[in-house]
Amino acid sequence: MKPFIIGIAGGSGSGKSTVARNVAQALQAESVAFLDMDAYYLNFAHLPLAERRAINWDHPDAFDWELLVGQLAQLAAGDSIEKPVYDFLTHTRSDRTVVVPPATVVVIDGILLFSDPRVRDLCDVKVFVDADADIRLMRRIRRDMSKRGRPLDEILDQYVKTVQPMHLEFVEPSKRYADVIVPRGGHNAVAIEMIVAKIQRRLTNGRKTSP
Repeated sequence: MKPFIIGIAGGSGSGKSTVARNVAQALQAESVAFLDMDAYYLNFAHLPLAERRAINWDHPDAFDWELLVGQLAQLAAGDSIEKPVYDFLTHTRSDRTVVVPPATVVVIDGILLFSDPRVRDLCDVKVFVDADADIRLMRRIRRDMSKRGRPLDEILDQYVKTVQPMHLEFVEPSKRYADVIVPRGGHNAVAIEMIVAKIQRRLTNGRKTSP
């Protein structure tokens, strides 16, 4: 049976990863594979660190779409992949990869996930996670300081120069492609239950029609 692919988009700090985790936890009887779009940034190792820091990471052109689409298609075909690992301290792609085995359900999340029609076509369900801008900013500050070792002034400067403008230009408009919009971030239990119920119905119907 073809894996069920659910794409989860939304602004930085909206709660996409929380939605992904909650959906996976509710699907305990199923095998679930995770893909994070952040792993598919282009490798700018050839540039000096100062130039890498100045790259607009919130623009669609910062991503390796060919690799992302190719590996998502491999998972859709029931194959395993070697997912890239991105180092956010050096802004380069690591030499390491992570093996992602075939799974019944594939969950992929990213701010610009719905920007490419090929990705949208591969997703069986497209979810957009919505949250107020001030909440998203607070979550981003906490994450970047604790997990990515970035100073507050650098985080705020990036937010003003690229994160918020790119959100308005690319992320927010992609909401129109969503099948489901989850308001109030990743802790909307009712929305999670609805998404999980839809997945379970599709999986049940798929098993009934499989030879």
